[in-house]
Amino acid sequence: MARLKNKVALVTGGARGIGQAIAELFAAEGARVVVTDILKKEGQAVADGIGKTAEFMELDVSQEADWKRVCDYVADHYKGLDIMVNNAGITGFLEASGPFDPENLDMDSWHQVLQTNLDGVALGCKYAIQLMKISGAGSIVNISSRSGIVGIPAAAAYAASKAGVRNHTKSVALYCAEQAYPIRCNSIHPGAILTPMWDAMLGEGEQRKAALAEVTSEVPLGTMGEPKDVAYAALYLASDESKYVTGTELHIDGGILAGSIAAPQQR
Repeated sequence: MARLKNKVALVTGGARGIGQAIAELFAAEGARVVVTDILKKEGQAVADGIGKTAEFMELDVSQEADWKRVCDYVADHYKGLDIMVNNAGITGFLEASGPFDPENLDMDSWHQVLQTNLDGVALGCKYAIQLMKISGAGSIVNISSRSGIVGIPAAAAYAASKAGVRNHTKSVALYCAEQAYPIRCNSIHPGAILTPMWDAMLGEGEQRKAALAEVTSEVPLGTMGEPKDVAYAALYLASDESKYVTGTELHIDGGILAGSIAAPQQR
C-alpha cells in the first residue's frame, strides 16, 4: 500500500521488540528507516534484514551528543526527517540495582530510568522538530505505556517516566501548533505486549507459563498483544491518514484500561 512512500523515519530502540516491528512495518510501507539502538549487533541485523531502505546507527537516547551526531547525519544525508518514533526505554529491572518502590527507591536507579525513558524522549522531540522543519512537516510518535496512566507500586520510576512521556507529548503538540509548525505529536500506550522487556518479570519454564497465564487472565481480550499490534498504531499516527490528530494518546492494551483491573493488588 506504501502508506509511508518517500518518507524518512527514525526509530529509537529499534533492535528488538516493538521498535523492530515498527521499523520493519514502516519499511514495508515505503519509508526509508534509520534504525537506532545501543545494541549494535542486533540493530545492524534488523537493518540488514530490512534491506537497502534501512540503515543502522548507534544511539544512546540519554546522551545529547549522540542525538546531535545522528541528527546531523540525517540532515546531511536525507535532507530532513518526516517521522520520529521515540520508542527506546527500560524498566530498570535489568539495567539498574533498584529497588523501585516509593518507600525504598534507589535514586541512582531512579535517575537511570528517567534519563533513558524521559530525557531520551525529550531529546528526541527536540531534534525531531529541528529536522522536520527542514522537511516542512512531520509526525512524532512517542511510545509511553499503560504504566503512564496508572500507578505501578513496584516500578515507580518506570511509571513516572512514562507518565512524563504522556504529558510531554501534549506539550510538544501544543508548542508546534502555537509556532504554526506542521508537526504533529502523539503518544501510544501499550499494555501487556509480549516483548523481551517482560523477560525479567516472567522468568523461565513453568514460572513463565504461570506468569503468562496470570497476566492474560487480567486482559479483557484474553491474550497478550504482539509488537506488530503497536506497530500498526504507530503506522497510522505516522501516516498522512492522521493529519488531524495531535496531542492524543492511543491505548493498545486489549481493553485493560477500559476497566478497573489496573487497581493495585492487596497483600
